[in-house]
Amino acid sequence: MKTTQTRLAAIAALTSGAFAITCDKDSLQSAFSSIATVDFAQWLPANSTFTVPKTDIAYPVSPTQLRAACAVQVSVKNGTSNYGFGVFLPDDWNGRFLAVGNGGFAGGINWLDMAAGLGYGNAVMSTDTGHNSVSSNGTWAYNNEGAVLDWGYRAMHGSVVLAKELTTAYYSNKILYSYYSGCSTGGRQGLKNLQLFPEDFDGVVAGAPAWWTKHLQPWTSKVGSYNLPNTSAHHIPPSLFPVIGAEVIRQCDGADGVVDTIVSDPNACDFQPDFLLCTPNKTTSCLTSPQLDTLHQIYSDYVDTNQTFVFPHLWMGSEAQWVPLLAGLTNQPNNLGPDYVKYFLGRGPQWQWQDFDYGVIQQADVQDPGNATADDFDLSPFLARGGKLLHYHGMSDGLIPTGSSVYLHSQILRTLAPKGISLDSFYRFFLVPGMQHCAGTPSTVNAPWYFAGANQAAGLSSSAYGVPGFRDAKHDVLLAMMDWVEKGVAPNEIVATKWVNDTLQDKVMRQRPLCMFPKKQKWSGKGDVNAANTWSCE
Repeated sequence: MKTTQTRLAAIAALTSGAFAITCDKDSLQSAFSSIATVDFAQWLPANSTFTVPKTDIAYPVSPTQLRAACAVQVSVKNGTSNYGFGVFLPDDWNGRFLAVGNGGFAGGINWLDMAAGLGYGNAVMSTDTGHNSVSSNGTWAYNNEGAVLDWGYRAMHGSVVLAKELTTAYYSNKILYSYYSGCSTGGRQGLKNLQLFPEDFDGVVAGAPAWWTKHLQPWTSKVGSYNLPNTSAHHIPPSLFPVIGAEVIRQCDGADGVVDTIVSDPNACDFQPDFLLCTPNKTTSCLTSPQLDTLHQIYSDYVDTNQTFVFPHLWMGSEAQWVPLLAGLTNQPNNLGPDYVKYFLGRGPQWQWQDFDYGVIQQADVQDPGNATADDFDLSPFLARGGKLLHYHGMSDGLIPTGSSVYLHSQILRTLAPKGISLDSFYRFFLVPGMQHCAGTPSTVNAPWYFAGANQAAGLSSSAYGVPGFRDAKHDVLLAMMDWVEKGVAPNEIVATKWVNDTLQDKVMRQRPLCMFPKKQKWSGKGDVNAANTWSCE
């Protein structure tokens, strides 16, 4: 580990002289081998906007009020592997490299998340994963093994290697520290990368990871089928999702000892769904008996042939985010499920969700298209080279069940603890009460959810980065990671923030510490319940 004095001296040296390569296409091209082509290079003065190319349909929002930087886009052709990536190279570089992740089946460069990383002074990279599509479209994967492999892991690693080469050439200096931040598919990308290429990053921040791809995507079809067809007696219409959510809060809010609209310990709640049952005296805002059966399925693990555990259930408190997976508005499950079976597993566009059976799981286990599943639980190679992992998941996630992260933590523990390895030495896992998928909180909950995780800055503004007003390692997960890697200061808690309207001009509504699993938040019983210092982790 570099000393603080050495690190500061190195950073000072980085910005003391002129760059060897300038921010123009021909100059930057000289940093690469023949497999990489610079598509464009554009210098951006301070406080400018980077206009995202119209071809980037997955991430169309243009980041604003940027640091002065060189924006570069690169295309790579390497045999059957074809992908691209973008890089922001700041004028006032801090010596750090940061890669950010993607989402769903998306193919595109995530310039907006890159901009959030640029705000710190990092050189930042995002890969397009080797194709062009929005996050819910998997048709590109059909009979396209090369593109699936790129999406699975190759494009991220290849982009990281080449973007690092470009960074070191541009500044004529070595990178001091390398980091990764991603959520959902981005969380999976970070985990997969550290398992296959432990030397790529010093620190990985992985949020709500879609790590168990070969089970998660089929489960998306399965859980959607519970509430279909949408003309059936057992179908729960989306208009009743808030009713279910309100009853969960009524019964479960106080399970943590505080009534504050936040269900922070759903597993401690003895939820009785029959309170929602329709009766002659209660004919609206209620569920029929067949609908209660559907609700039971939603809240139950997916278990199949020979009582085989396949995937965990959605947690109570996630109801406000059920529409994408459970509404059945098009009378079929969310595309992320059927498209995986049709196009990744190769069953073809004629396959119908009604034909789903356990054979889909068995096929996915054998094929694992793109080698995407991040299920090598032996993280000791990453530990051996000094890597650190921060993992988090929202407890109100309605897209990827929170329990999948709890299961992942358990599997890593069971793999490493018998070897005498303490997880806390390099891997820390945090649950976020009331946070939905990667970011946000229901308006009926208003839980503290913001800590500068992946995809979160965009929830505030196209110019946001870090935690406005709280730019320190106590409130910012990326700064916490940097302190852990660079100073050896491991985070025991991370304070999350909720502003009144979640804008940059807002006042703070609530702050609360996120606890390292399996510890839980505990209010002292004294002082302002919305102040972080009245809470502890026990």
